[in-house]
Amino acid sequence: MAKTIYVGNLPWSATEDDLTQLVSPHATVLSARVATDRETGRSRGFGFVEVQDDQLQQAIDALQNVEMGGRVLTINEARPREPRSGGPRRY
Repeated sequence: MAKTIYVGNLPWSATEDDLTQLVSPHATVLSARVATDRETGRSRGFGFVEVQDDQLQQAIDALQNVEMGGRVLTINEARPREPRSGGPRRY
């Protein structure tokens, strides 16, 4: 089974390959994804890395206070997305 690591405060230039290289020395990376803006396609400054669940905590511990591109990353276990209020409704 797999678990997901949240990686926040990414440099705007970070790619999926960068995330894979960051985590792979500490855990087996199953997938990596940088969140992008739907309209512009630019990075939103965070991403997710899927790893084996038994390697999750070891990777999180190893990556605390790691710097990438001059920015200290925020690393923790990803939480499920909270439901959003849909905003104003149009009829």
